[in-house]
Amino acid sequence: MGFERAHEAFIAAHLSKRTGERKGRLERGHREAEKLFCKNVWWKLRGNFEGLHPEYEVRDWRGLSYFCDFVWIGPAVKLVIEIKGFGPHVRDMDRQKYCNELNRETFLTAMGYQVVCFAYDDVVARPELCVTLLRLLLSRYQAEANPHGLTTLIEREIIRLAALLARPLRPLDIENYLRINHRTAVRAMTALCARGLFSAERGPDGNRIVRYEPNESAWRHL
Repeated sequence: MGFERAHEAFIAAHLSKRTGERKGRLERGHREAEKLFCKNVWWKLRGNFEGLHPEYEVRDWRGLSYFCDFVWIGPAVKLVIEIKGFGPHVRDMDRQKYCNELNRETFLTAMGYQVVCFAYDDVVARPELCVTLLRLLLSRYQAEANPHGLTTLIEREIIRLAALLARPLRPLDIENYLRINHRTAVRAMTALCARGLFSAERGPDGNRIVRYEPNESAWRHL
């Protein structure tokens, strides 16, 4: 089934289960930005809409109803996903609305949700970046191997460490961060280098590998 038919069935299934304002909000709220996220990001990442809930109602710290763009309910996480345009979320927002938005996100985190936001401009123009970031996030909560070869927890955590440090990795960085021995760290890095995700750099003697340079362009296809 292609995206258009799958998306139509996805929305229709949720509409059939809703009444009143919850149904009305889905009819009114799921528009261009949300559909583009479904098409450019979520469908490319997952290939289905299992566990994803559009225009999902939650309560904020004041007890007021709020509809998130999406909530994904997985086996180990409840993920709030918001698509934010520059106009309504930055340019046209006053101080009180800004405070309320930050307080709501903090409250949702306290209630057990993880909140992530994507810029509308990135969903349109750089969806591959959104896919990569979302895949890295979801990999923390999924034990199964992903289809692009990051088959172990160690390899996924090395990618995450490189993104956090934003510099070449030394073997010692990996050993200390993951508390693994040198041989295990080198074995994991050899596998990642073989996939083109890192490049090994040797020291002056040309024998010993001293650092691993991230190939960030390859990360876009993770």
